[in-house]
Amino acid sequence: MTYVYCVVRSARSPRIARPPRGLAGMSAPRVLTIDRGLFAVVSTAPSSRYGETAINRGLSNIEWVSRAAVAHEAVVEHFIDATAVLPMKLFTIFTSDERALEYLRAERTRLMATARRVANQQEWGVRVLLDRDRATRAARAPRSGSGGGSAKRRGRAATGIAYLAEKKAHRDAATELAVRAHDTVAGLFDRLAARARDARRRSASELPAQGSLLLDAAFLVPRGKAASFRALAARESRALAPAGYAISLTGPWPPYTFVQES
Repeated sequence: MTYVYCVVRSARSPRIARPPRGLAGMSAPRVLTIDRGLFAVVSTAPSSRYGETAINRGLSNIEWVSRAAVAHEAVVEHFIDATAVLPMKLFTIFTSDERALEYLRAERTRLMATARRVANQQEWGVRVLLDRDRATRAARAPRSGSGGGSAKRRGRAATGIAYLAEKKAHRDAATELAVRAHDTVAGLFDRLAARARDARRRSASELPAQGSLLLDAAFLVPRGKAASFRALAARESRALAPAGYAISLTGPWPPYTFVQES
């Protein structure tokens, strides 16, 4: 069987020099020519280990799937310096080289269009976490020096009216923090997206409920702008850290997010 890792757009056949091993039990990665300037990186897969029945059985084992995904991505990322690399989905398998090429050649118009769209660009990931306690302290800081009425307030807190007022103040503060965090993340995303060719973010419904992860986004950045994109992310990280925001930047990666559903 023929396992397909990715499709590569390159002026000449990509060199396979010391590639990662790939998925367990498969042959070393090799190259098939789809068309002029378009190549597939594949391995020979034993049907006893990667046939439909074996795959379906393996999908119930999260550790097995995770190891396969890591091996798959390692091969894809080996070709990150090509003009364009289009990752294929995990477990893209055909019965032979001929069947793989038949399918890929039938798809070459779409593949070439996608390759042109992501040519000489790489994916960068940005995640934003919020330390809510630190953010709350930062929001209160400007008012921290206001007054010596704390003892009186502590005394009044014993009354029912004061207690309810205090609870409302906490709710209002939480609402204000949520609105401010939403606006902060939206502004950050827009500023980073202005340096990218394309940008996509997970919707709020996809983020962990009640979690501290505010943003999980991918940016398609031209190679020539990578340094300025990293510098902007670093400046944003320094500026937002005192307010409780932690920004992490990962990459560069092949454009995983931007070739899906193409």
